[in-house]
Amino acid sequence: MLGGEYRHTIDDKGRVSVPAKFRNDLGNVFVISKGIGEKCLFVFTLLEWRRLEGKIRNLPLTDKKARRFSRYLIGGSSECELDKQGRVMLPQYLREYADLKKDVVLVGLTTRVEIWDSELWREYNDPDNDEFGDIEDDMESLGI
Repeated sequence: MLGGEYRHTIDDKGRVSVPAKFRNDLGNVFVISKGIGEKCLFVFTLLEWRRLEGKIRNLPLTDKKARRFSRYLIGGSSECELDKQGRVMLPQYLREYADLKKDVVLVGLTTRVEIWDSELWREYNDPDNDEFGDIEDDMESLGI
């Protein structure tokens, strides 16, 4: 299971080390896509990505929102491979999308990993953030 929070640095070539704990679950080849709803990247195992692709593939082609979502997520993805040092090259367009600078946080969330710019992650998790205080109410309405 993917879980935990790890801090790493993007090198000058756009590579970031993937924590050993994540490497075991992700495998050597995985998919990185634009995140949904926040300025981050999603990292999926090939199996999870294929499941998601299947759901998107079954959306009606005649639905404008479905086409837009497909373009966003599928078109904004990249199949990536670990190098021998356990690093992955983050494509430039994905780094720009998520405003990734140098210091990043990799967060395991059971079925995916998210990659955040460390400053954006800090701001997102600030208890003074208006959205942060609504989490308890939102989870209760979802039955958690």
